[in-house]
Amino acid sequence: MGSVIYLAVLAALLFVWIRTKGVEYIIIHHRWVFVCLFLLPLSVVFDVYYYLRAWLVFKLCSAPKQHDQRVRDIQRQVREWKNEGSKTYMCTGRPGWLTVSLRVGKYKKTHKNIMINLMDILEVDTKQQIVRVEPLVNMGQLTALLNSIGWTLPVVPELDDLTVAEIKIIPAKKYVRLQYQSVHSLKKICETFSRESQSKENHFVEGLLYSLDEAVVMTGVLTDVAEPDKHVEKYLRETQNAVEYIPLRHYYHRHTRSIFWELQDIIPFGNNPLFRYIFGWMVPPKISLLKLTQGETIRKLYEQHHVVQDMLVPMKSLEKLILFLHSEIKVYPLWLCPFNLPSLPGMVHPKGNEPELYADVGAYGEPRAKQFEAVASTRQLEKFLRNSHSFQMLYADCYLTREEFWEMFDGSLYHKLREQLNSKDAFPEVYDKICKAARH
Repeated sequence: MGSVIYLAVLAALLFVWIRTKGVEYIIIHHRWVFVCLFLLPLSVVFDVYYYLRAWLVFKLCSAPKQHDQRVRDIQRQVREWKNEGSKTYMCTGRPGWLTVSLRVGKYKKTHKNIMINLMDILEVDTKQQIVRVEPLVNMGQLTALLNSIGWTLPVVPELDDLTVAEIKIIPAKKYVRLQYQSVHSLKKICETFSRESQSKENHFVEGLLYSLDEAVVMTGVLTDVAEPDKHVEKYLRETQNAVEYIPLRHYYHRHTRSIFWELQDIIPFGNNPLFRYIFGWMVPPKISLLKLTQGETIRKLYEQHHVVQDMLVPMKSLEKLILFLHSEIKVYPLWLCPFNLPSLPGMVHPKGNEPELYADVGAYGEPRAKQFEAVASTRQLEKFLRNSHSFQMLYADCYLTREEFWEMFDGSLYHKLREQLNSKDAFPEVYDKICKAARH
C-alpha cells in the first residue's frame, strides 16, 4: 500500500509540474519526460498491433486475396483524379510523419493524396528464393517472418521501419560470428575497410569511426554454432581481434533500439544499466511519433544544430570524404557500410562501365566543428559529393539546386520514362519532393 501511495504522490507532483510549466516547455526542455511517459508506451502499442496483424494476415494467407482488391481501389482513386480534371499532381496518402525521413513533405497538402493500403507480405517463394511484398512492408516485419521459417535477407537492413520491395532471400542460420578489428590511422582504416569489403569470405562488413584515426571494423559470417561467450568502442583498446556470436535477427537490427546512437540525445540516461534493465525492452520511440510531436522549435534546433546525412562515395574517395567531414562537420562516430554499385541504367551508377565498390558513410549527431553552419556546411558537402561522383541519400536535408541535383544524379532514363509514360502531369519531379523547399 505504501508503494502505491508513493507512486500516486509522484504522479500528482509530475502532473502539477507539467501543468505549471506547460506541455510545450516540457517537450522542448525536458523532452525525455514526454518520450518516456507517452511516446515509449505508444510505440510499444503500435509495434504489438502491427506485429500481431502481420502474423495473423500471413497465417490466414489473406494478403494475396486482398491484394487485387487494394490495387483496384488505387485504380479507382486515379480514375477519380482523372475525371476531376487532373488539376494537381498525385502523391501517396501516407502522412509525412510516418516516413523515416526527419522532415515532412509540404507537397502532401497541395497534391491529390492516393491512399495506398499495401502493407503485407504476399508470398515467400523458397524455390526461386524470392519474397514478394507490398510497398509498405518494413524490415522489422520481414525479418521477423523470414527468420521464423528458416530464411533471411542477404543484406543489412539496419532499422526496423525501413520499407522494402521484392528482394532475394537466402537460408538463415542461427548466429552471426562477428569479428572486431581495432584499426588506427586513417590510411589503415580505409585500407582495412576496403579489403574486408572485397573479401568473399565475409557475409557482413561494417565500420565505426570514433575519431580521425580510430575505428573498429566488424566482419560477420553466418553460422549455426556459437562458441561460449567469452561493446563496440571497448574494442579500440584491444591488441588482438575479438569475436562474439550474435543471434541473427539481433544482429540485423542492432542499431534499432538506439536509433544508431541518436537515442542518447533524446533520452540522456538511456544507456544507464537501470534504465536498460527496466525500460530497455520499450525502446526505441517510433521515429514517426518523434516527428509528429517535435513542434516547430525542436525542428529548427535540429535543423541548425544536428546532422543526419548518408553519402554513397567510391571506396577510392573514402579517405578524402572522412578528412572533409572531420574538418567541416566533425561528427563521430561515423558509420561505414560497403555497397557494390552495379553499372546499370538509372539515377545512381558508377562513372565507368564496370561495377564499383562504394561506401555508405553515415554522419548522425551534433556537429563539433566550430565553423559549422547548417546550410553552408551542407552545401560544401554536396559540392564535394558532386565532384567525386558520389551521391547524397535523399531522406536527408538537401540544399542542391535543380541543376546541381541532376549533375549528381543521372536523369536521362528517368526523364525518358516520364515522357514515354506520359506522367509529367501526373507526378511531381523527384527533385520537387526532396529539395529543402519541399520539406519542413
